[in-house]
Amino acid sequence: MSITRYLTGITTSGTPHLGNYVGSVRPTVRASRLPDTENFYFLADYHALIKTSGDPVRVQRSTLEIAATWLACGLDPDKVTLYRQSDIPEIPELTWFLTCVTGKGLLNRAHAYKAAVDKNTDAGADPDDGVSMGLFMYPVLMAADILMFNAHKVPVGRDQIQHIEMARDMASSFNHLYGEHFTLPEAAIEDHVATLPGLDGRKMSKSYDNTIPLFAPREQLRKLIMGIVTDSRAPGEPKDTEGSALFQLYQAFATAEETAALARAYADGIAWADAKALLFERLDHEIAPMRAVYDELIQEPERIERILLAGAEKARAIATPFTRRLRHAVGLRPLQLPGDAAPAAGKASKAARPAFKQYREKDGQFYFKLTDARGTVLLQSGGFANPRDAARHIALLQSQGLEALAELGDTVSLQVSEADLREALALLMADT
Repeated sequence: MSITRYLTGITTSGTPHLGNYVGSVRPTVRASRLPDTENFYFLADYHALIKTSGDPVRVQRSTLEIAATWLACGLDPDKVTLYRQSDIPEIPELTWFLTCVTGKGLLNRAHAYKAAVDKNTDAGADPDDGVSMGLFMYPVLMAADILMFNAHKVPVGRDQIQHIEMARDMASSFNHLYGEHFTLPEAAIEDHVATLPGLDGRKMSKSYDNTIPLFAPREQLRKLIMGIVTDSRAPGEPKDTEGSALFQLYQAFATAEETAALARAYADGIAWADAKALLFERLDHEIAPMRAVYDELIQEPERIERILLAGAEKARAIATPFTRRLRHAVGLRPLQLPGDAAPAAGKASKAARPAFKQYREKDGQFYFKLTDARGTVLLQSGGFANPRDAARHIALLQSQGLEALAELGDTVSLQVSEADLREALALLMADT
């Protein structure tokens, strides 16, 4: 059975709104219940510092609100790994490792940085005016988030595809220099996810100040919905569903039958006030039960703190040994350990230690093997239909050592004694 590892994060820089719920929270909670998946959800509070410099209270409050939102919407922390980014110190360490193998030219092409430079250039200002290194290095931190847990799939919108491609580039550069350590992640494109309009008809966004808070009190929610901008067509006049913010919001929460009924009501000339009342009742029907849970959670920050710390412990059970292995790979090792043979020049040091090699044969299948410093094959895999499965098996061996053999079963075969294999895997894990 193949397990696919998904990873999703939300930046803790604001209060969750309906657009966040429909575009991110609701689909990720549903995805967490899919079979044959392993799911990681994190609160991206390091990322938030790029947008919230000088406003620590906002970061703390947003972290509480987003964690409470995920939990209230049904995310089960016992079935997923839910953690706060800043509770995993291995992530900034990996960020530095990746920084050292990433060309500045790659980061120069990042969309957010280019947009800032273009805006300054158009205004006649210095190209880097107001550009922090946090903004510039954002893709490296995001890559570390993904690669720390060797995620196979990262659900993103199309505007984030570039960051996944950059993470793949960084992983490839590191693997080329130090051996196979990282799975190359893939973007899971969310074309089906709706982009909700805000109160003024534009995309719902904190930047436009046109959001509807997800867990606004019932009467505040009613007031906000009644204030949605509509046209001047009177009751009895047919109304267009195309371009109607009211209709789009309703459609995101209603069944197909309910949506069709509202479309007919539009054609029959429903009054805007009546359409808004329908929207309010439909939204509140879905949100009210979750709002009750959210209101309880938000009053118990210590409860959420315990959940996040427990999640961090689960995450670090993976991140800590993996980082030890990465430290060993780059040469940050205890001095009493036997040193690998010094390379004749530069990059070749990775060849003086056991290494996994992943490759494709003429039969179209993907294989891997573990060889020692002399090229002797220690472990040989069978064939896999895709490279992701081969990489997952490698990751298990790298993180669990010989204990992984029980799970891998007949998919791998030993070419040496268990003692020799254990020694090689222990060296890879650098667990000393």
